[in-house]
Amino acid sequence: MFILILLFFWMAQAQAQSNKSQYFQTIRGRVIDHESKQALIGANIVIVKSNPFKGTASDMDGRFVLNQIPIGRLSLHISCLGYEAKTISNIEVGSAKEVVLEIELLESLTQINEIKVYPKSAKHETLNKMATVSGQAFTIEETSRYSGSLNDPARMVSAYAGVSGDGEGSNEIIVRGNSPKGIQWRMEGIEIPNPNHFADEGSTGGAMNALNSNMLRNSDFFTGAFAAEYGNAYSGIFDINLRKGNDTKHEQAFGFSTLGIDFTAEGPIKKGYSGSYLANYRYSSLELLNEAGIVDFDGIPKFQDGSFKIVLPTKKAGQYTLFCLLGKSNMLVKEENDEETITLGESDFDSDLTVLGISNLLSIGKKSYLKNTIAFSATNSQYTSRILGDDDNMFVASKDKYQQDYFKFQSTFNTKLSARHSLKAGIEYTGLGFDINSVNDFKNTGTYTTDLKSDGNSQLFQSFINWKYRISSKLDLVTGIHTSYFELNEDYSIEPRLGLKYQFLSTQSLSFGFGVHSKLENLSTYFVQLQDQANMAYTPNTDLKMSKARHYVLGYNNQLNRHLHFKLETYYQDLYDLAVENDPKSKIVLQDIKEGLADYDFVNKGTGKNYGIELSLERFFHNNFYYLLTGSLYESKFTALDGVERNSRYNGNYVANLIIGKEYKLGLNDKNRIGLNAKVTYRGGQYYTPVDLGESRNAGETIYVANSDFSKQADDLFILNLSFSYKVNRKKTQHEFKIDIKNATNNQAKILERYNKATRKIENGEQLSILPSLQYILYF
Repeated sequence: MFILILLFFWMAQAQAQSNKSQYFQTIRGRVIDHESKQALIGANIVIVKSNPFKGTASDMDGRFVLNQIPIGRLSLHISCLGYEAKTISNIEVGSAKEVVLEIELLESLTQINEIKVYPKSAKHETLNKMATVSGQAFTIEETSRYSGSLNDPARMVSAYAGVSGDGEGSNEIIVRGNSPKGIQWRMEGIEIPNPNHFADEGSTGGAMNALNSNMLRNSDFFTGAFAAEYGNAYSGIFDINLRKGNDTKHEQAFGFSTLGIDFTAEGPIKKGYSGSYLANYRYSSLELLNEAGIVDFDGIPKFQDGSFKIVLPTKKAGQYTLFCLLGKSNMLVKEENDEETITLGESDFDSDLTVLGISNLLSIGKKSYLKNTIAFSATNSQYTSRILGDDDNMFVASKDKYQQDYFKFQSTFNTKLSARHSLKAGIEYTGLGFDINSVNDFKNTGTYTTDLKSDGNSQLFQSFINWKYRISSKLDLVTGIHTSYFELNEDYSIEPRLGLKYQFLSTQSLSFGFGVHSKLENLSTYFVQLQDQANMAYTPNTDLKMSKARHYVLGYNNQLNRHLHFKLETYYQDLYDLAVENDPKSKIVLQDIKEGLADYDFVNKGTGKNYGIELSLERFFHNNFYYLLTGSLYESKFTALDGVERNSRYNGNYVANLIIGKEYKLGLNDKNRIGLNAKVTYRGGQYYTPVDLGESRNAGETIYVANSDFSKQADDLFILNLSFSYKVNRKKTQHEFKIDIKNATNNQAKILERYNKATRKIENGEQLSILPSLQYILYF
């Protein structure tokens, strides 16, 4: 209550001070050709409905500047002779930071004397124009505005049709009933390891993303039938882009919240040079919320991350870009008796993440470019479990260490053969290294049993070619092929891709996508060690092939009016060569193993299928109001070696989301704003395996009920997220205060069962409890 009183007092003071004058800002940027990345000279950039008229044109380098723009929200209309016009809507202009845009236009097929009534809106279209289906572009603002996102893009996309999250609080992404293992994360055009804090071995999610939203620019998220340039994924693609820092002015942002602090800085490398830097550091701890009794954690999650992007243009050698992402997380979890007087056990988890790369973008002539990227990335996770022994002393029950590193080289060539034809081709090399060690002594014998001890390396080679043929102004054809070769066991995959889009009316279109997709399993799976009947160690999975899927997607889009868009997609995914346990009586499918060491003998004889229908109705932000309504009905089935088709772990059958928000203008010239946002989710429960208490107590570890793998369905989940924001603009600063409440009703659905080695009891894994976050950000 004291905090709320201070907040309202501060709001009143800020409102009174900000009413005294009108504030202005600068909008600057660059207009380029989408295919060749060449500067467009003489493009017209106009503020829609400006009075008096405000507009400018791009110079010889494609750059433009709009000065003395009143703060608030506005839309830009961009046009250039021979190119399709574009409208960028609801750009937020604040008093502290300049708006910096990079605008790409697509060459037009229509003649000069033809009239286009509606310029193309950039909102619902993907940035990658080779995609015809199952793609969604998202903005930086959406990761902040959507309730419950906590500035995390992974949590934000869970509102999209066909996508759901994890009820226990992880940000893992489940796409169309597929395992989260099939998700791929990309940054600056290359695949990166799981970029989440507290990420378990084999998972693609975690507690919080290390990619801070302050570093991002508009990016793409794909849910099926990917373009040919995307390989080593069968579920979804996060194609994340880091934004370029302001190359004319130094700007900063400082944030403080109940989750921690972060600082962002950007600016020019030197005056008169178009190079720039952008850097962010964040430290977070939930200790404040735990001590206040608002949430109850058995351990305090702590993490920190840092990232940067440095852009260095040259006159003859193209543009160099340095980029980096670092993450570190730690949590010590204690298990206590019911009276909380005795510590029965504790688990210590540490993880580190490193991504470091350099790229060069070189123009070749006026219609082509070559992009080369070299990157190194690594993950390191360590987990130690201690249990109170019979002698009342703690002993180490298990120790796990998973270290993996990746060296990547990627070369991509893009050329625009004509307005109708464009070609993109590339090669990628990945050097894979690993050092994995897992031991246990659950019964305190003094001797550790080795579950896995292995190190080594392998290589993955990939290549692709994509061709786009704009048959007419109404019909686009995209074809391509992707190839993968895994050096460890000489496995390879040849994957054709096809996309069609038919704009049969000016506001309506049909689309089709097909693709074959494959993915390597986690490295630890290939080198897991088992014991044979003679108690000798052997590695059964080195010949394991890539899991594969065929995607078929049919879509319909209808731009009902300038601000309302309807989308329908239906899909079928045929999964094959899935890794299943090499036992004719077994139900085990690798895709159902969420995390941790997959210590089974696998063969590629499993199959599966996903099919469903998805609907989206989105009102773009207009007149200070927006909403997104999505619904999905789906089935997800696996068949293991026993030949019986069963529900996959992630077969929730349905997901429904409503995101809605309203912004209110305050102050002189409407320069201050209050935002109210909500997200409602209702979805079917996933499946889990019940725990066998007696066997678990005898073994000293979790033992599940025999022949009951993923036989129980968890409770349906209801989640209500609420947020409130208040922005105050002053002459050279902007203040933002935000309250975000996840699971505001504190719903506690049962999600799974787990065995607690310390208390020797079965515990229910429940839906993440209410989690409030208070945040203050100063932009200057």
